[in-house]
Amino acid sequence: MGITVRIRKKLSPAFTLELDFESSAGCLGILGPSGSGKSMTLKCIAGIERPDEGFIAVDGRTLFDSAKRVNLRPQERRVGYLFQNYALFPNMTVLENISAPPGAGRNPAEASRWIERFGLAGLERRRPSQLSGGQQQRAALARMLISSPNAVLFDEPFSALDSTLREYMQLQLEELLRESGGGAGRNAILVTHNRDEVYRLCRELAVISGGRMIVKGDTRGVFQNPLFVDAARLTGCKNISPVRQLSGNEVFALDWGLPLRLNGSADGFTHIGIRAHDLVPVSAPRGFNEVRVSVSRLSSEPFEEVVLFTNADAKEAPEKKEIWWKYSRYMRLGLPQSIPEKLFLPPEALLPLKQDGNFAGQRP
Repeated sequence: MGITVRIRKKLSPAFTLELDFESSAGCLGILGPSGSGKSMTLKCIAGIERPDEGFIAVDGRTLFDSAKRVNLRPQERRVGYLFQNYALFPNMTVLENISAPPGAGRNPAEASRWIERFGLAGLERRRPSQLSGGQQQRAALARMLISSPNAVLFDEPFSALDSTLREYMQLQLEELLRESGGGAGRNAILVTHNRDEVYRLCRELAVISGGRMIVKGDTRGVFQNPLFVDAARLTGCKNISPVRQLSGNEVFALDWGLPLRLNGSADGFTHIGIRAHDLVPVSAPRGFNEVRVSVSRLSSEPFEEVVLFTNADAKEAPEKKEIWWKYSRYMRLGLPQSIPEKLFLPPEALLPLKQDGNFAGQRP
């Protein structure tokens, strides 16, 4: 049955967290900028914070219901919470930390099983200050899971790790969630502002901004069709321009001074987007969706080249805002080594977007 959340909590005169969603398909990712209400959502589910009103349940078991005055204590909720800083008890050893949760008991064999599972053998007597960041995270995961929670919540669990360790721990968490098909593995929420993490680990994705949900759906579906400007930005789309409609399936990108043909109708959309990797060098004239490149800046990343350019033919875009093009240096076989004169924006890669990001049941 998953996790059900319908809550409202006023955090300041200008900010109210107001969410209504259900998660029933493995790990749900919540993606949003800092200050959007992501961590507060987890704290309300775990019972650390109390919503002003609403309802929270896990697998049909009510944890909070303001109408019926139900508000279970955190230790009664059977919800595991992995804090951003792991929150290990500093004066306890690894073994003592893992054995600490209510319901974990003092079964040395059970604690040893989790210590072995997370590669902590030999570190049982160390305190958190004597552990690396990855070891602290693994100890915190073991402490969270030893009491067999019905749901697990991850609050930006990889933000303090270096890139190599981050990828390793993501793979380990992915394996853990896959192995825990029932209970905690079925009911998991990962809060992050990192789109790569959510794409790798989460089957479902909810994008929130300003305390409200913008869009929710299958993770890959949201990336392919984010629907709204804010959702497109948060999923990594760097090229977004307001548009003026020209015909049923044609728009004019105002920031780029560029007419564009879409695959479908442009009715109701206010912006157009395209991801930096989706632009294609023009090898033969197509007659539409082509932009002549006027390079502004060049940059190199470890495995990619980045080109920022404007439309050399733009007449109706006085500011001539830059367009991003990214390509893998290993994928340019057969292409000229110089920057191509023109790039093509495939209609199937264009993202028709709306400015208003209030969630109204849209599912990509």
